[in-house]
Amino acid sequence: MIYITRRERFNAAHRLFRPDFSDEQNLEIFGKCSNPNWHGHNYELFVTVKGEVDGSTGFLLNLKKLSKVIREKVIIALDHKNINIEVGFMQGKLASTENLAVGIWGELEETIISLGAELHCVKVSESENNFVEYFGK
Repeated sequence: MIYITRRERFNAAHRLFRPDFSDEQNLEIFGKCSNPNWHGHNYELFVTVKGEVDGSTGFLLNLKKLSKVIREKVIIALDHKNINIEVGFMQGKLASTENLAVGIWGELEETIISLGAELHCVKVSESENNFVEYFGK
């Protein structure tokens, strides 16, 4: 079994809040991330796939194909967007980095399987100090 990882980057805005909470409650729970005027991150996304090396190519899968899939399924949807408002796969969900990682997994898993690999991990880094890793169910 071999693991390969592709890194991509995107910039996006979001707000952590619950509409059923007052501004004071949101501030208490989510801190300055509940800013009613949004805030943004320069995200890094790491997608790790696993599987067996193809003896004829020496690859698990072509990283150019993996990059294209990530861009088409995820980066285009997220880059320079408001996650709360403009990202279809995040609709109805709190725009936390945890939920974002799970949502990205859902967008990628089926296509990666069709390429002959298995999705192993989606890592979303929102800052140099904070990141989330999701390994599926």
